[in-house]
Order: sequence, then structure tokens, then C-alpha cells
Amino acid sequence: MTDFDRAQLLRSVLYVPCDRPRAVSKSETLAADAVIFDLEDAVAPGAKAEARETVRTHFSAFPASEKVRVIRINALSTPWGTEDLLAARAAVPDAILVPKVDDVADVLAVTDALNETDAPKTMRLWAMIETPRGVLNAPAIADLAGRPDARLDCLVVGTNDLAKEAGMAGATARQHLHPLLMQIVLAAKAGGIAILDGVFNDHLDQAGFAAECRQGAEMGFDGKTLIHPSQIAPANAAFAPAAEEIERAERLVAAFASEDNAGKGVITFEGSMAELLHLKQAERLLARAAAAARRERSESP
Repeated sequence: MTDFDRAQLLRSVLYVPCDRPRAVSKSETLAADAVIFDLEDAVAPGAKAEARETVRTHFSAFPASEKVRVIRINALSTPWGTEDLLAARAAVPDAILVPKVDDVADVLAVTDALNETDAPKTMRLWAMIETPRGVLNAPAIADLAGRPDARLDCLVVGTNDLAKEAGMAGATARQHLHPLLMQIVLAAKAGGIAILDGVFNDHLDQAGFAAECRQGAEMGFDGKTLIHPSQIAPANAAFAPAAEEIERAERLVAAFASEDNAGKGVITFEGSMAELLHLKQAERLLARAAAAARRERSESP
């Protein structure tokens, strides 16, 4: 994923259970940056076939969308994985989310299946890191982004499963997850791909959710996965550049572009030293701000 691609907005990424046709249809009207159409954990075994049909119907009715649209399949090792993958391939989403990725083989198995069916290269893969083994192998998994044929664009943290698999429990379990989360964030940054924080389970606790969003943004996450539409607006706000950040970035870009600083790799800016890496950060921030502004305009009536 290039720096320009990193400007793509993934502030709010809403899970939508595909056994609820009304929720699936309504997703097109929501202000989420991305929607994950879930065929996995949110759908009971007896409803899997019906959920796949809902996906087929929805993507047939809405072949294009301004949102990033992702389909989470069941693992290929499960009884439903192959049929899920075939349904997702036919729907042609922006990406397929591979659950419970333990190592690179889990991603490459889906990659190979897509390549064998001549799936368009624009159909990407996201990988869920939600097991201890997945955390340990996160650097190698993220490095797949360097292989054009691997299609990998994003890591998604499954905090609920990760806490369970690691034996963590209680209301404060997330604070003990921090070292694991930072390992995944670092792997994603090294691989140059997006990284999404896990869900916040109590959609009625708005203050708690907003605080966890701010925390995730400070940790380096690009956005947060959501379980309820009420969480969209707070996530969009938390993971978008603040007005003062935008203004400072604009001043920094202008300072580097000034006649006095033309061609310089290091300049003095507002009493501090600024290098080209700071310029690059400022340009990236402005690209995200511009994408957010475009998104807001498109959502306006």
C-alpha cells in the first residue's frame, strides 16, 4: 500500500451481520468509511447459506459504493469457508477479510484461490489477527504486502478473541492487551499497510467508546471496527485530523515550499527543527484531511 493509499479513510469500519437483510441494505445509507459484511462469527451455522444469499442479493442491487466494502468469510478449514469464498468472489467486494489468521499460509490459501479464479487485482485481502500465534507471526503476515500477488492491504485486530485466547478476562482486560496490540501496530507500520483496532462491546457507553477511540488513534491505529451505527460519528471524529493539526501541517508544507527553504532537507519551523520526514507526515495528514472533507461533502444532503 502506497502513502497515497494510506490516506484512504478507514476511520469507522462497521460489522454488519449478513443474516439481517434490513441491516445489510441500510448499510449503504450510513456514514461509515467501510462496511464489513459478516458471514463468520455474527452468523449462526444454520443461517450461513441464507447469509450468503443476502450478500449476493445486496451486491447485485448495489454493484458500486462510495464506501470500502469488505466481506468476512469463514476460515477455509471450516465447513462454510469454500462456499463463503465463492460467494465473496462473485460479489466482487473491495476486499475479503480472512479470519483467525495464524500465519502467512492462511492468507496465501485465499490468495491462491482468488488468483486461480482470475479475481480482479482490485479485490484485496484483509487479515484478522486474533490469536496469540497470529500476534507472534504478525510481522511475517504484514510483510506479505510486499508481494503484489498476495493482495494484502490491512490487518484487523480481533480484541475479543485475542483476550479470550490469551486467557485475559474482566473489564480491564484491554490494558493488559496493550503490549500485544502494539506488536500488531508495529508489524502493520513496517509492512506499510493499514491497521484497525478491535470493537468496543458496549455501544451504550458513549464516553468509554470515545476514550478508547482516542487511545487507539494515539497508539497508531488508522481506525476502529464497530458493532453499532451509533459508534460511527465518534470514530470518524477521533481518527480524523483536528483543525489545529491541519493548520500546522499547512504551515509546515508552505514553509518547505518557500523560496528561502527551497531544496533544503532541514529547516527551522516555529522554533523547532523540521526534517523531510516531518514534511512527509504533514502531507500525509493533509491527504487524510482532504479525504475526510470529501467524505463529509458526499454524505451531505
